[in-house]
Amino acid sequence: MRVMILICCGALALLLGCHTLVPDVGGAGTLLDSAAPWLGVLIPVLALVGLAGRTRATAAVLVPAVVWCATFGVDLIPRASAAGGDFRVASQNMFADNENPSSTVADLAATDADLIGVQELTGQSRAAAREILSDDYPHHTTIGTVGLWSRFPIEATEPVDLGLGWTRALRALVRTPHGPVTVFVAHLPSLRPDSVAARNRSLTSLAAELAADRASRVIVLADLNTATTDREMEVFPPNFHVAQDEAGTGAGFTWPAGFPLVRIDHVLYSGVRATDAGVVSTRGSDHRAVVVDFAFG
Repeated sequence: MRVMILICCGALALLLGCHTLVPDVGGAGTLLDSAAPWLGVLIPVLALVGLAGRTRATAAVLVPAVVWCATFGVDLIPRASAAGGDFRVASQNMFADNENPSSTVADLAATDADLIGVQELTGQSRAAAREILSDDYPHHTTIGTVGLWSRFPIEATEPVDLGLGWTRALRALVRTPHGPVTVFVAHLPSLRPDSVAARNRSLTSLAAELAADRASRVIVLADLNTATTDREMEVFPPNFHVAQDEAGTGAGFTWPAGFPLVRIDHVLYSGVRATDAGVVSTRGSDHRAVVVDFAFG
């Protein structure tokens, strides 16, 4: 029992701290990365097994516990700025099978965001957005299954090629009272064993578009189908930051909506400063929405 506990604790500590070093064979590595925070549930299991076996080796569970806290516990530390924001954005996967898109859109409008980016648009959800948001968000653009609604003028909208054969991303210039902001709205392929390769290619394509963009202020509203712990997030240019990591509190999990287990919906940015970030529950969708406040100074 003692040897088993020691081996298991050591292996778990290594897996928690070095999960990105596990070979990504058939997408197994990137799937492990996404689930990595949940490996922490094995810590109390090992503790209970050790206590039941009455072995002093139970104390070894402190090793993976410390590694988990150092690796993922930082998400529990409040990071929101005391300063208010100049600009608020929201991002939402509408859910293609949404039976009540009007409620989803109404909940998004209730966030008082200046910009609303949506993914997985259908004809029904597009019509609901146009009807409900038209007064407060007179400017909008949609390409394929993604869209952007804005309080401020939208200019120079163009599709963004993610290498999928159909359009699931756009780039637009928004003229805000604080100056121009380039906004990307994107939806990458699902994170499933049979689509990990396609997701990775799209992630690389999006990262290349961001690296090549010469705008001084860029905000990305996206369902990346990629957790922050995923090694593939490293493809993004170093000047792009994840809003939840920089200004949010908690893990910020967004999917599935009923009991979120992973954060796959993100707001990335460059050239502005995130002052607050969080997740909002919306009716109808299988994702929760992401809301972020930005300062321009």
